This record gives sequence, structure tokens and C-alpha cells, in this order.
Amino acid sequence: MSDMKIAVLGAAGRMGQALTQILAATPGCTIAGGIEAKGSPAIGRDLGKVAGIEPLGIAITDDPLPVFAAVDGVLDFTIPASTVAFAALAAQARIVHVIGTTGLIEADMERIEAAARHATIVKAGNMSLGVNLLALLTERVAQALGPEFDIEILEMHHRHKRDAPSGTSLMLGEAAAKARDISLAERGVHVRDGETGPRREGDIGFAALRGGDVVGEHRVIFAGPGERIELAHIATDRGIFARGAVKAALWARRKDPGLYSMQDVLGL
Repeated sequence: MSDMKIAVLGAAGRMGQALTQILAATPGCTIAGGIEAKGSPAIGRDLGKVAGIEPLGIAITDDPLPVFAAVDGVLDFTIPASTVAFAALAAQARIVHVIGTTGLIEADMERIEAAARHATIVKAGNMSLGVNLLALLTERVAQALGPEFDIEILEMHHRHKRDAPSGTSLMLGEAAAKARDISLAERGVHVRDGETGPRREGDIGFAALRGGDVVGEHRVIFAGPGERIELAHIATDRGIFARGAVKAALWARRKDPGLYSMQDVLGL
């Protein structure tokens, strides 16, 4: 099979640059385009130079249509509105769309699910092997422990992150809720301020810290009477997410249209 032609969406961002770097170093891939939002100062610049590697002879563009028509897949760590629009384009082009965008709401997911009737979409709150293993462990521990163990999810990210809780925190919360057979939408607690009263049994709490250049830290705490169990993942390099996204794209190329998760890709 020939190399998979892949474009990077949000090419000038931190994750876009990491994706370009990993793509350039991954056998079986050809970098075939880079897209940025209209008005970005990166428009017209060489994709490789923007990513801090050798020039690639590919100019970043703000016109996605010719790029989607020429590639086998796209890697997308942008913003919800852009991701939904890109999913529709991926469906029209019948290509692979790997989504690492967080902050998507139910209406966004409905449109992505519709696009997955024609595009092969892999969506994950986190693309790393470690975090997906953490999600599995969270589910198993939540199943093993009784309701007397309260579940709290703590995360920290860099000061530029736009959404909270992180997509990874929500993924971990969903794993815990699934194990407890409850609805995260109904039992998730995102804000505590003032006179809140005692903690309700069965709630899943979230806390989000922001500061500095932290790539990503997540901790799931099971606090019970007389003891506490903690599961943690610390990311020190965005390359782990980029490598996971590229792995997902190569995996998805062999799959039928549909909506897949990173756990599907990793065989977990």
C-alpha cells in the first residue's frame, strides 16, 4: 500500500507543530497539507519551517477544500466549531478524520456521528497509550470499590488551555460512571464554591488547575474510610499525543466508515 497522505489542521498551533514533526518521522506517511484559520500569520508559510523542522515545500493554507480532496486523512486538534465543519468535509471526501479536539458538546457530537456514516472518524479525549490504560484502570477500580469510596478527578494543564474540565478528565469520568452504572451528566460535579453542604454519595467530582507550560497531568482519586487509592498519568511531551494520532490515522485507513475510539485503535 502506498504512503498515506495526511494533512494537519490547526498546523501552526502547539499540537499542529508536534503532529507535523511526528508525521515527518513516521514511515508510511506523507505530509500533504497544512490548514490554519483565516487571518492566521502562518498562512503562506512553509509547514516544515513553522513546525521547526526542515522546509517541506508545503505552504499552509486557509482553504480546506483542495486539501481534503487530495489527502487520505486529516489530523485535527482545533476547536469545536472547526472540527464539526471539518467532519462534514471529511464525509464528503470519504477520508479519515482523527479528532483530538476537546470541548465538544452534545450537538457537536451529533453532527460528528452523522459525518461518520461516510468518513472514518477516530475521536478521543486523549490519544496516548498511558491515558487510555488509565481509563481502563479507572473503570475496573470503580467497579471493585463500593459507593463508600468517593471519586474525584484532578487535572492540570498549561495556561493557554481553553476548556475545563479537560477532555481526558471527562473521559476518565465517563469510565468511572460506566462502572458505577450512573450518568456523568447527572452526577458530575464541576464547581464547588461557598456553602455547598456535605458531598453527595455517588457524585464524581472534577477540579481543573491551569498554569505555566504543563502538558497534562491527571489523577483519579478514590477516597474511602481510612484509605485512599490514586491513579495518575503525567505527560511531559506533546509528542505522545501526536504519535497516537498518527497511529490512529494509519489504523483507520484500513477501516470502514464509522466512529471509533482510541481504545479501538490500541486494541484495549
